[in-house]
Amino acid sequence: MRAVWRAARAAVRRRRLQTLVIALVTLTSTVAMVIALGLLDAASAPFDKAFGKQRGPHVVAVFDPAKVSRARLAQAARQPGVEAAAGPFAQATVELPDAGMHFGVGSEITVVGRADPEGPVDRLDLWAGRWATRPGEVVLNRQSDWTPDDLGKRLPMPSGGPDLTVVGFAFDLSRTADAWVAPEQIDALRPTATQMLFRFPDASSDDRLRAQLATVTEGLQVDALTASRSYLTLKHQVSSSARAYTPYLMAFGILGIAVAVLIIANVVSGAVISGFRHIGVLKALGFTPGQVVAVYLTMISVPAVAGCALGTAAGNLLAGFFFEFVFSGPDAGVFHGSVSVSAWVNAVTLLGMPAVCLLAALAPALRAHRMSAARAISAGSAPRAGRALGIQRRLAGSRLPRSVSLGVGLPFARPGRSVLTLAAVVLGVTTVTFATGLATTMDRFGNAGRDDYQVTVYASNFKNGKEILPKHDDRELHSLLAGLPGATGITARASVDVRLAGSAHPVILEGRRGDRLELGGVLTDGRWMRASGEIVAGSAFLRQNGVRVGDRVGLEKGGRTERVLVVGEFMESNARVVVADWPTLAALAPDEKPIAYHVALRDGTDPTAYARAARAADPGISPDVRGSNSVTQTIVGSATALTVMLAVVAALGVFNTVVLNTRDRRRDLGMLKSIGMTPRQVTVMSVTSMAVLGAIGSLLGIPLGVAGYELVIPRMADAVDIALPAYMTDVWQAPALTALALAGLVIAVLGAFVPARRAGRLTIAEVLRSE
Repeated sequence: MRAVWRAARAAVRRRRLQTLVIALVTLTSTVAMVIALGLLDAASAPFDKAFGKQRGPHVVAVFDPAKVSRARLAQAARQPGVEAAAGPFAQATVELPDAGMHFGVGSEITVVGRADPEGPVDRLDLWAGRWATRPGEVVLNRQSDWTPDDLGKRLPMPSGGPDLTVVGFAFDLSRTADAWVAPEQIDALRPTATQMLFRFPDASSDDRLRAQLATVTEGLQVDALTASRSYLTLKHQVSSSARAYTPYLMAFGILGIAVAVLIIANVVSGAVISGFRHIGVLKALGFTPGQVVAVYLTMISVPAVAGCALGTAAGNLLAGFFFEFVFSGPDAGVFHGSVSVSAWVNAVTLLGMPAVCLLAALAPALRAHRMSAARAISAGSAPRAGRALGIQRRLAGSRLPRSVSLGVGLPFARPGRSVLTLAAVVLGVTTVTFATGLATTMDRFGNAGRDDYQVTVYASNFKNGKEILPKHDDRELHSLLAGLPGATGITARASVDVRLAGSAHPVILEGRRGDRLELGGVLTDGRWMRASGEIVAGSAFLRQNGVRVGDRVGLEKGGRTERVLVVGEFMESNARVVVADWPTLAALAPDEKPIAYHVALRDGTDPTAYARAARAADPGISPDVRGSNSVTQTIVGSATALTVMLAVVAALGVFNTVVLNTRDRRRDLGMLKSIGMTPRQVTVMSVTSMAVLGAIGSLLGIPLGVAGYELVIPRMADAVDIALPAYMTDVWQAPALTALALAGLVIAVLGAFVPARRAGRLTIAEVLRSE
């Protein structure tokens, strides 16, 4: 084995270019695999880990206390079909006065009376302060954005109710309540419902959970159950950001693995085949067939292991930055420490990629194992003339330059190697095509409705921790903003928390008044509001609540109820948002004032200059220039990086093929140069041989990329419950396809140019001196 190691180490040092190519291919392929597989694993793992740690309820059920007693609910929870249960807890809905809004809990909150944060179901994370144990105390369901001074502050209650002292902050991933009080306090808040939390043996689907809940409530009075929510719906909402990235990263992961396997197989098998002469020399010196195989497997595994190790480290580093964005938002803190590249992903890449290299090397190495020394030495020379000579002779009669005709026939000299290289180019073109369609759609998505307004002016400002209110009232502020230079349209917007009748889900009702009620929304079905009592709902709201355009729904706020008609659907992933005109909002919340004014500017107007003028006109407002869509930027940026990465890997495969072809045909090159072929003609011949594969790769790769786009984009939209309008997905126009037709040629030419120029500069004496 000492002799094997010395021979392998010498081969690694001598074949530096080959060693570098193998290391680079495995490194870039490993980075792509780590990021793709890591996100696929992380898309559901954080929620599952956090939910399991908190023993979250599979179903949150709300009952009418007038129709079922707490004792009867406790008895129902002890039935054999229930794995665990918590409750019954009295539940109240409290509408807070404006002074309570700075706590970030919304204007209407759900308060539950609960004795402690522990229990068999829904163990709350009490991360600041203590639990509410006495009347007059409250614990808020918040995760972050607090200061120690918040503890001890008073949470104002509606008129007639005592204010509550904030004694702690807890986080509940299941969102069973916005706040908790002691059981002795809840009666003062006039509870209207009773809450039960259930865990069931089979939580695999919504149908199974509904069936098990129906079994539990079978003996109760009809209509005792007023609302219920499955944890699967919550999981869908919490992980929607990660799920939006998963389909396209899965596509890149599959393409990355395929390209890596093909290129590694090409590089490694070519390295072994090109070393047959060396194998023959080793056998002539006394190496056994097994030792020869061991030399070549060791020679391949050294750069492969090094590339995999560096690629895994780089992949973990890049994945960490990517995860920080994907898992950002209101629930990001609960995922802290649980969102990372799993150990199995690192194990697969660290063990799998070297294994691919060794398997690719094993077949040609075993072929050499069976050869005699004399046959191995002769097999290392130029390939047999019959493979490409016939095609080259036919092409010689054409008007093509001789260097071009020779180059066109060259891939047929090593058909197996050419097929592997072609497959890699095809996948490279597929990746470029898919990424182009994805970037075009995401660019249109991010810029949708950007012309509707350019500046948002908020009707408040904060300075030194204190809120400053505008010195103008609503109508005066509207007129002031409309009169500033450059303004062409003003739309006021107010938001109020309401509830969907017959459901426990809160709804954000946006009321709009002014010039452009659509405010950048993209309509996907129906129409915008034309009269009072009409609303336009987001795609996610309609899907998650089982509502369709044309249905009537009830919205409740305090003691008011308004029946509204859904007249349209617009592209919106927030499942709580519906939009109405101002009279509809005023019917539910007559005292509500605008929280923001959206300003459309004349072409050529500087949004920053308008924002400065607005701020100078009233120090109590806060203008904000509309920025870019960060989600769109992240998807386009990551897709571009992965595309470049895979295109580089494919180009490295072409680079390696030209290097091996040059090494195989050194005698031919020397003879061609001796009869007058110039260095430029040698370069053209080598580049042409790969350009043929690039052209074929474009013809095959573009349809595959289009098919991948048509498969992935609808799944990305479904992941966040939105419907995309037709113009966002109509991306395959003639100019784009024409440009994509050049992708294969670019990959092939870029990969072939450097080794082709190197081959052209070889002197006749250098080529033929070993013959």
